[in-house]
Order: sequence, then C-alpha cells, then structure tokens
Amino acid sequence: MAVITINSNNFKTEVLESKVPVLADFNATWCGPCRSMKPMLDQLAEENKGYKIVSIDVDDNSELAEEYDVSSIPCLVVFRDGEEVNRSVGLIPKDMINALVEG
Repeated sequence: MAVITINSNNFKTEVLESKVPVLADFNATWCGPCRSMKPMLDQLAEENKGYKIVSIDVDDNSELAEEYDVSSIPCLVVFRDGEEVNRSVGLIPKDMINALVEG
C-alpha cells in the first residue's frame, strides 16, 4: 500500500474513521528532514505492517496542522479509532517510526 495524500476533504474518512491504526506524517516540501523521512515512510507503507500511512502537507492544509497542534515538522501522529495516541517530532529512524505506531 502506498502513502496516501491527505487534505481536509478526505482526512475524516482516511484517518478518523480508519479501521486500522494510522500514521499521519505532517510535512512540507521545503523541509529537508521531511524529505529525508519520506523514503522510510514509503518503504514502511509497502511493507504493510498493519497500519496506514498518510501524508499531510502543512502548507496546503494549515487548518489540519493547527487543529492537531503541529508547530514543528516533520511531525508523526499516530491515530487509533479516531484518537491521537502517540506523537514524534523530528527526523527518526525507520525502526523508531514502526515502534511509534506499535506503541
């Protein structure tokens, strides 16, 4: 499964109403650490670990970034049953990303 691009139109369906845990990557195209994390997230999405990975560009979706108090990026937020259960800010390695979701 590929990383799903999220905006305000599909956030509720893809994230809040998801039947599986969701790892939301709040990022921006100009962010170097975000670009460094992208290949790891793509790889995890392809490995299909039992959770969904979504990408939210904070410049295009500032209302979502504001609603979820994202002030620094990259910011990974884990959602289960529509609720935030974990969060990490900054560039982290692939194994830590996976551990963040498995919590």
